[in-house]
Amino acid sequence: HVQLVESGGGSVQAGGSLRLSCRVSGASSCWYAMSWFRQAPGKEREFTSGIDGYSRPNYAEFVKGRFSVSQDNGENTLDLQMNALQPEDTAIYFCKAESPMYGCGTLWGQGTQVTVS
Repeated sequence: HVQLVESGGGSVQAGGSLRLSCRVSGASSCWYAMSWFRQAPGKEREFTSGIDGYSRPNYAEFVKGRFSVSQDNGENTLDLQMNALQPEDTAIYFCKAESPMYGCGTLWGQGTQVTVS
């Protein structure tokens, strides 16, 4: 059973940092483009950052200069380093893995809470 496993998150004061990690778990021959979304209470889920098929990172404007993504643990993983966190960054963060390969589909993680006070 292929699924996304997320770790990290928690509570931090404004100006602090947190790191989230995501990996594809389970046997899979699929390649995925990985990204992080977030959803704050009462708001829609929104893209924050990801890495495309050419290993290029991309970021939403509201996180540029503060968030960075990396694949230090190889393909089908994605770490999100979040610095200079602000209360408006409080949300549930979801990892997404999307594959262009036939039969691989799209995976979502269960979400991890990030609270900034």
